[in-house]
Amino acid sequence: MSESDRRIIVVTGATRGLGRAMAAGFAARGHTVLGCGRSADLVEGLRQAHGAPHDFVALDVADDDAVRDWAAGLLDRHGAPDLLLNNAALMNMPAPLWEVPPVEIDALLAVNLGGTINLIRHFLPAMIAAGRGVVANFSSGWGRVTAPEVAPYCMTKWGVEGLTQALASELPRGVAAVAVNPGIIATDMLRRCWGSAADAHDAPERWARSAVPFLLGLGPDDNGRSRDVP
Repeated sequence: MSESDRRIIVVTGATRGLGRAMAAGFAARGHTVLGCGRSADLVEGLRQAHGAPHDFVALDVADDDAVRDWAAGLLDRHGAPDLLLNNAALMNMPAPLWEVPPVEIDALLAVNLGGTINLIRHFLPAMIAAGRGVVANFSSGWGRVTAPEVAPYCMTKWGVEGLTQALASELPRGVAAVAVNPGIIATDMLRRCWGSAADAHDAPERWARSAVPFLLGLGPDDNGRSRDVP
């Protein structure tokens, strides 16, 4: 791959599930992956698996100060990302809405929406200045339809859809914001809802075979769209 074809890709939630599979897929194609996750042990595993120029840190995306400092360092070393993947998310324990503890709802809001906004706040200005780049905010099928016992999760993913469309209307030409529904994948998050029935679906590594080229193909014409990973 030529230097001009190499992309700088920021991935949140890179230590597990879809994030980890995407990080491996982008790295295997020669792109530079800059990722974060909350587990220091799992981050160290990523560092061992993917050396320089890739860069992984332990970080809570809900911590705006931490995101600001992380973004400043990456922008200084690598420049504006070509692709910002807001993938980090939490799922509530399935229960009727009135039984979900306030602390659990607060955590979903802080990560699924607040974390997305924090990443946008600290990376997007550099992308706008560069005149290029795609912000891909990970939504869900439950960001477009609803289901019982996951109302807090649905709320945040519907919020991601609305946030993305509003953001898209604010962007200059050449920069795009896209809401991405990854589909149904056998992740630990899905097992939390479906138990062993989740394993009837593709593993993240198999999903990434189509997701990685799909994400690399997003561009300015996708601004404001809600897309499904094929």
